[in-house]
Amino acid sequence: MLTTGWDRLTYAQTKSLQDELLNDPDFDPKFNQLIDLIALTGLGMSTEETKALASRTVFAPSSRRAFVATNPAVFGMCRLYEASHHGWGEHAEVRVFSDRDAALQWLGVEAIGDPVKSGRERDAGKDC
Repeated sequence: MLTTGWDRLTYAQTKSLQDELLNDPDFDPKFNQLIDLIALTGLGMSTEETKALASRTVFAPSSRRAFVATNPAVFGMCRLYEASHHGWGEHAEVRVFSDRDAALQWLGVEAIGDPVKSGRERDAGKDC
């Protein structure tokens, strides 16, 4: 599963995506996920909101979730998510990367195109 973010990402947007997945009958919690945040310019969430998101069980313990971020503030918040997530028991395995290829390798996936460009072409004008 590929999730991309660009511009500014908020707590409300992220929680809404989690809720959508939990309510989607086609969603398989055993999916692995690449969360590509390379094009993110900032975050609109507090550390407490990040910890709250990390505490939610959306994916199965057998799944892997790779965050990719190069912006130092976004990378740091992803690391907080990773650390908080591991403290909540049997959740999916989470790792944070600054390199998309390393994240894909960890997920066992071949290289992909530019997900931000593809996402913008599909969802022109929509927030992530």
